[in-house]
Amino acid sequence: MGLFFSLTFHLSLGIIYSLNTTPVLISIPLFAILVLVELGIHFYQDGGLYRLNDAITNISCGLIQQAANLVLKVCAVGLYQWLYENVALFDIPINAWSIAALFILADFCYYWSHRKSHEVHLLWGSHVVHHQSEDFNLSVALRQGILQTVANFWCYLPLAILGFDTFTFLAVSALINLYQFWLHTEVVGNLGWLEYVFNTPSHHRVHHGRNPEYIDKNYGGVLILWDRMFGTFAPEQSSVVYGSTQPIDSWNPLWVNLSPYLELVRQLKKTSGWANRWRILWRPPGWKLSNDSNNPVAEKPPLIRAKYDAKPHSSLYSYLLFQFLVVGGSLAFFLLNDPEVTYWEKCLWVGAAVLSLVNINAMFERVNQATTIEFFRLAGIGAIAIWCYPVPEVIALALGYYLLSLLSLWVARTRDKTKMMPCNHMFHKK
Repeated sequence: MGLFFSLTFHLSLGIIYSLNTTPVLISIPLFAILVLVELGIHFYQDGGLYRLNDAITNISCGLIQQAANLVLKVCAVGLYQWLYENVALFDIPINAWSIAALFILADFCYYWSHRKSHEVHLLWGSHVVHHQSEDFNLSVALRQGILQTVANFWCYLPLAILGFDTFTFLAVSALINLYQFWLHTEVVGNLGWLEYVFNTPSHHRVHHGRNPEYIDKNYGGVLILWDRMFGTFAPEQSSVVYGSTQPIDSWNPLWVNLSPYLELVRQLKKTSGWANRWRILWRPPGWKLSNDSNNPVAEKPPLIRAKYDAKPHSSLYSYLLFQFLVVGGSLAFFLLNDPEVTYWEKCLWVGAAVLSLVNINAMFERVNQATTIEFFRLAGIGAIAIWCYPVPEVIALALGYYLLSLLSLWVARTRDKTKMMPCNHMFHKK
């Protein structure tokens, strides 16, 4: 019974931490401003930095990951707090020296968790999402896997055992993550002597390259010193070709998260013997038994290839962009812990928003059934808004949004003569 109450307490504490406004969510307006600045440079340079369908998929993945953290972070933070209270070796005070030490140690832990996300097949499935985009801009920083928190959090648990309290750790860890946002750009060039100590856009462009000489390099978060110390550093020399070695070719934010694990399951089914299957889980991606002819490693596509760019007719672009801004903006609003919304109402909205983002991206891929689903989705979004805020102003706004969206969708589909694809088009890859 005591164990039950202990687990309940720490899970509840995890819920409190996950509901509190975090630095990452607070920074959403700053992210938006920086993306707009980079977009301005994109148009000034006559393109080359952004593609709307890719950027929307990137941001959709980030929103879905933050939504998933409403549940996953509960468990992770609760476990950290339990270790801190019951296993901590020292009672570390909070001061400038301890915060500085925690920052260095947390960045060291980030290096190893990031590195293992590349070197362990089971963990790679949660991280490959971040490497799938064939563009490199600030929106790519938001492209995170749904299970990223669970896959990475284990590496930070020694900090709880040392005696760093949960709140200070979360604040420092958030700052390390926030620092990495600006690294995802081609606008910033070489930064001179800073390149020797800190992770910079130049170093991180290397990390996102699928050039043979760039694969599995530059894992650092804030400091590049760890890569220099442990032999994983590579300077930016030749032009970087972005994307994963096995392109995903999809705009579906759920499919890009699920596909790596479905591919792993297929590989495990083809492998004989539990010992061999265990090795596949914990060896690097692409590893196989030398004598396993039934499970060949997939051939890598050419380094230079045409980017995947499935997209609807231009008449649908404005409609999809409007819907994405509405859904993404309202999801960010709910994630910022509006006090008038209960935890379960927030979960309901998150579920509806995730399905909305999936259908919006399905329309980018010209999926035939997505248009039909869109009519029901619009009604559902309006109904949930009225359920959470049953006041006349919201009711009028929801009805106006529904009618305007219906009219816009009808006009867009009337003008769009592009051939539609069957539903399984989203799931035929690999």
